[in-house]
Order: sequence, then structure tokens, then C-alpha cells
Amino acid sequence: MIRALAVVLCLIAGGATARDSAAEAARQAARDLEAASVALDRAQSAEDRIAALTETLRAYEDGMTALRDGLRRAAIRERTLTRDLDARSDEVARLLGVLQRMGRAPTPLLMLHPSGPTGTARAGMILADVTPGLQDKVDRLRAQLQEVETLRTLRAHSLEALQKGLTAAQEARATLSEAVSDRTDLPRRFSEDPVRTALLLDNTETLAAFASSLAQTGAAADAPPAPDATALKGQLALPVNGRVLRRFGEADAAGIERPGLVIATRPKALVSAPAAATVRYAGPLLDYGKVVILEPAPDVLWVFAGLDRIFGEAGQVLPEGAPVGLMGGDTGDAQAILTETRQGAASNRPETLYLEVRDGQGAGDPAAWFSYD
Repeated sequence: MIRALAVVLCLIAGGATARDSAAEAARQAARDLEAASVALDRAQSAEDRIAALTETLRAYEDGMTALRDGLRRAAIRERTLTRDLDARSDEVARLLGVLQRMGRAPTPLLMLHPSGPTGTARAGMILADVTPGLQDKVDRLRAQLQEVETLRTLRAHSLEALQKGLTAAQEARATLSEAVSDRTDLPRRFSEDPVRTALLLDNTETLAAFASSLAQTGAAADAPPAPDATALKGQLALPVNGRVLRRFGEADAAGIERPGLVIATRPKALVSAPAAATVRYAGPLLDYGKVVILEPAPDVLWVFAGLDRIFGEAGQVLPEGAPVGLMGGDTGDAQAILTETRQGAASNRPETLYLEVRDGQGAGDPAAWFSYD
């Protein structure tokens, strides 16, 4: 299934120039998909399998994004060519008529002129001047028609590849969820007290208050060293593949300012740990939906809110890149995606992840930790 999607990505990239960023993204996505397939086949231990499944999901997300972008560009190009051909329909009809008449007439008669040798010579000179231009028009028309046909063939092949990719990605998500639930190899810095956590949830009215209370939970006497990602500040990738809609302190349409990032993602996007971190909390919180709070360094908390499914338990130390959850939403079917690309809505990202960074007792600008446009 991965290879089927990779083939279509290469088809999209094959017709583009080396300068085309979408083409290069498609080629890279194809390579990532192949690498993920090999890694998944070779995974043996539970830890390796989780890493391979996480890599596979990331590769699928990159591949599907590149595929959507390639199909969107192909749809735009097809519409442009079709409109151009429609606008030139009269010209094309006349050109075809001339070619048909020339094709039916014997070649010697084409060289004769009613006025005699002088007229024939002049006609020959005129024909010599006109023929290259006529041939150029024929070549351009042939190239446009061939390109339209290629784009339509690509769309037809993409339908099957898209459906296989969507199905395989869903299977990988289910397998990843099962593997994470069976995981027992992660070190723990503390064990969650469910009674204390329940009391905190009942008596907490703000995210800030809840995070401050969590920071007071001490580690066990035999706990492993706490992760410290301070050296990576400003270099970390966002925890999910998406686009930043609102930055630190920016107001939304209702005029509400939040001390964090709002990131638009695709449905079912994978959320992972940007660096090694301790899970401080994982569960529902106020009106934020399902929340995961990580501690990547002493007195620093990362809050990921708005997930549909969460992985991990409080107290666990997650390695860099470990999955922490999935976004919600409906991925749809292949036909819907093709319709979306033809309508020019391929950039639609209906899910949003809220990311807040708390340093000490206050919220800080996530740009101090994460690198993003």
C-alpha cells in the first residue's frame, strides 16, 4: 500500500521541473514512505515497533500532504489548459480544417497556382513562410492535448492510491494505539495519585492554576534523572504537522487572546514529543478537551490541548519523537479528497491543536522553544 502511494507521488514529481518545490516534496515523501515501510517490516521489539509505526504515520502525513498539493497543482493546470483550449475552439477548428484539406489534396496540386509559374513561385514562398508557424501551432496544440490527457490519467490513478493510503494509515493508527497501550518499557519519575488528580480537576478553574499545581508534584526517590531540553531551545519542531493560525498573544475573531499557539492540522494528525519529556498529565481538562502536559526541563511545561486520543500516562518519561496523541476529525474518502483538490481547497485544515509553554509560574512565548514560520 505504501508503494502504491509512492508511485503516484513520483508520477506527480516526474512531470515537474527540478525547481518545483512541490515536486521535490513529492520525491522526498516517496522516499520517506519506502523507508518507513522497510522500518516497519524490520521492527521486532515493542519499542522498535512503536518507533517504526510513528515514522510510518509521519511518512503518510508527509506523503498525503505532498499528494494533495500535487493534485491541487495538477487540477489547476488542467483547468487552465481546458479553459485555453475552449477559448481557442474556433481557432482550433479552423486549424484542423486546413490540415484536413491539405491532407486530402495531392501534393503536386498544392504546389500549383491558377496564374501560372509566377503565381506558383509566389505561393511557394508564402507557404514556406507560413508552414513553420502552422507547424508550431500544431505542436503546441498536440502538447496541450497530451498534457490534459496525462493529468486526467494521473487523477484516475490517484483515486486508487489515495484510498489505499487512507486505509493503510488508519490501520497504522490502530496498530500504534495497541502497541502504546501494551508498552511497559518506559521509565517513570513518579506514579500518579488518582485521588489527588481528581481533586485538582474538581477545584481548578483555569489552565494556569492546574499547571501550577502539577509542578508541585515531586519525583519518587528512585526516579531516573529528569529530562532537560534547555539546550534545544529555539530549535525544536512543532509537535504536529500543521500551520500556525495564531501566535502568542494574538486575538482570535472574538477578540480573545491566548498565551499560546493555535495550530491547524489535518484530521487524525499525529502529535509527538518534540524532545524527551516527563508526562505530567494526560486526560480531559476544563474546556480544552483532551490534554497532554509534558515537562521537558525543570520548571517548564508544554501543554498540548485539543487532542482526540492521547497516549502515555502521568509519570512516564517519553523519548524524543514518541507519540503523545492523535487529532480528531474525519479523514474522508479518496473521492472527497479529489473533489477537494479540484475545487482548490486542498489547504483546508479543520482540526486545531493549542500549544502553551509555561516557564516557572507564567506562560511564555512558544517561539523561545519552537522554530516555525
